[in-house]
Amino acid sequence: MRHLLLLLLAAGLLAAPAHAQTAEPPALAVLDVELVDDHLNPATVVDQQRRLAEAGEQLRRELAATGAYRVVDLAPAAALVERLRGQHEYLYRCDDCADQVGRALGTRLVMSAWVQKVSELILNVNLQVRDVDSGRLVLTKSADMRGNRDESWRRAVHFLVRDLAERRARDPAYGR
Repeated sequence: MRHLLLLLLAAGLLAAPAHAQTAEPPALAVLDVELVDDHLNPATVVDQQRRLAEAGEQLRRELAATGAYRVVDLAPAAALVERLRGQHEYLYRCDDCADQVGRALGTRLVMSAWVQKVSELILNVNLQVRDVDSGRLVLTKSADMRGNRDESWRRAVHFLVRDLAERRARDPAYGR
């Protein structure tokens, strides 16, 4: 019987439940991208700060465009985020910070992102999505990039979002 149902679904003779096709994507708060850099290079500081801001904008824009999440505006929680940044070196390391931001914005999911700079040649971009209600991570992703250049940052962020969207298309529960 189960094989028959799978065969009918695969052939398109049975429709998926209507709510599965029209369900609104979950709301997601995306915190600003942070930088972990133990080898500060004064020659790259200004460019890195710009890249961090651009990576955050790109991440929010591309996530929203995939339809995987409904990206919410952080502005209503700006004062809280600023206060938390003053108390913690990195928000991605502070689970309670993500929980507080999620509750303040009325979202169940909060994404933290950071770039770890090993050297001017070796960096990686990391994402994690935390479920505020359950207190657990529902998604972690990382991509390596070579070279501390605008293009390498853009490509790494794009790869992570594209991979997330492709996995979500195969498994609607992915990252939820």
